[in-house]
Amino acid sequence: MLRNRMKNRKKFFISIQTKLLFVFLLIALTILGTNLYIYININKMIANIDNVYESNAMLNELQSRLTLIHRYMENFLDTKDTEAIEGYLRNEQEYSNQLENLNENILNDAKMIAEKNIYNMSLSYLEITDKAIEAKRGRNVAKYREYYDDADELYDYLNSYLYSLNNQQFKNNSDNYGMLFSTLKFSETSNLIILCMVSALNGILIVFLTRGITNPLKELVKAANEVASGRLDLELQESETHDEVGIVTNAFIQMVKSLENYIEQIKRSMELESAMKEKQLMMETHLRDAQLNYLQAQINPHFLFNTLNAGAQLAMMEGADRTYQYVQNVADFFRYNVKKNHDVVTLREEIELVDNYIYIINVRFSGEINFKKKIDEELINVQMPSMILQPLVENCINHGIRDVAWENLIELSVYEERGNVCVSVRDNGAGMSKDKIERILNRKQEETDLKDAMNGVGLDNVIVRLRLFFDREDVIEITSAGQNMGTEVALYIPLEV
Repeated sequence: MLRNRMKNRKKFFISIQTKLLFVFLLIALTILGTNLYIYININKMIANIDNVYESNAMLNELQSRLTLIHRYMENFLDTKDTEAIEGYLRNEQEYSNQLENLNENILNDAKMIAEKNIYNMSLSYLEITDKAIEAKRGRNVAKYREYYDDADELYDYLNSYLYSLNNQQFKNNSDNYGMLFSTLKFSETSNLIILCMVSALNGILIVFLTRGITNPLKELVKAANEVASGRLDLELQESETHDEVGIVTNAFIQMVKSLENYIEQIKRSMELESAMKEKQLMMETHLRDAQLNYLQAQINPHFLFNTLNAGAQLAMMEGADRTYQYVQNVADFFRYNVKKNHDVVTLREEIELVDNYIYIINVRFSGEINFKKKIDEELINVQMPSMILQPLVENCINHGIRDVAWENLIELSVYEERGNVCVSVRDNGAGMSKDKIERILNRKQEETDLKDAMNGVGLDNVIVRLRLFFDREDVIEITSAGQNMGTEVALYIPLEV
């Protein structure tokens, strides 16, 4: 039932990381939105405050330009100076551009009407000043004086209008400035209150979230301490939270229940194990007795050596040279088997043992085995485990060439290949199937195949010892072209062991 509930909760699983990320983003977006709202409002009000006296600045600029135009016109009419006419033209252009900001239409608003009057009078003034300048250039004294008087009179009117409108605008703008400044202060206060409220709400949200995470953890730690003290009979309630804490809590509850069942199973197992140990001790006792009997039945190797040596001396005394040589080879063979069975030897010593073995076998089979060697003498001092080559040669005789109708041939080759000393033992016998080669290399032979060598050292034993000694799997390779095509076993001994 608990597992089914946990599976259902996985469908609605929301990790703590997701919760924290969601809350963080919510808080960040809320604060960002609040600050953005405050920033926009304050900047809008500051912009309004900055624009309050913009109209006064414009009117002051108009008045300054008008004064410069009138002054440069007077200078030109008096002196006809080039600098005066340049100043007049430049300021006239600036003044004309600034007039575009004034109202040109008829409206009911007094300010707009005043701007329209200034605009119209300015156009008339500029037209008269231009005529005065042209009359001066044409040396028409009467005309430029007449135009000058009209322009001077219109200049006074314009100055008066500009001054009056500027004062009126300044008064209105001052009132607006005070109102906007008060609004800005109120906005700052209200924005600060909003920011504090948002921060407080965010703090409450964080407290509730962390409490939802830490409280179950506290309960879990308390339960874990009680379990650690040895109490397993706890009444734990399943967590209803759909996050990692809930999963861990429910898994802990399941673990405690499983632990109770496991302890009960261990108690029952210990009782069964105690009974089985008694039986096992009895079986081991019988096994030791069997092993002792087996050891007692074995021939003492030293007695065997002494016997063979005595036979060799007797053959020598009687002049039986071939018998002496045969017995001497047999003695050397068994002496090597006993003395070197667990030693590290050189490849040279292994080849000498094979020579002894071939000699003995050829005496048995009347020289039927043709044994050929092709050896690089510079490579035979490498070290290797003992009793490796002789079992391979024996395997060639027993399973390769023993029952074939053609010439029995075994070739032993030693050469260098890819940084290794390659030792090849090849026969021209019955061959070997790929399946059997695979079983041998993977150590899956039949039980009867594991100990079929006469000296008790099977091919499986050779493979295991080679792999352990050189700490690599590719130390041996078996190849055969098929039935009656012979078999080759190649050993790869690193040049530097």
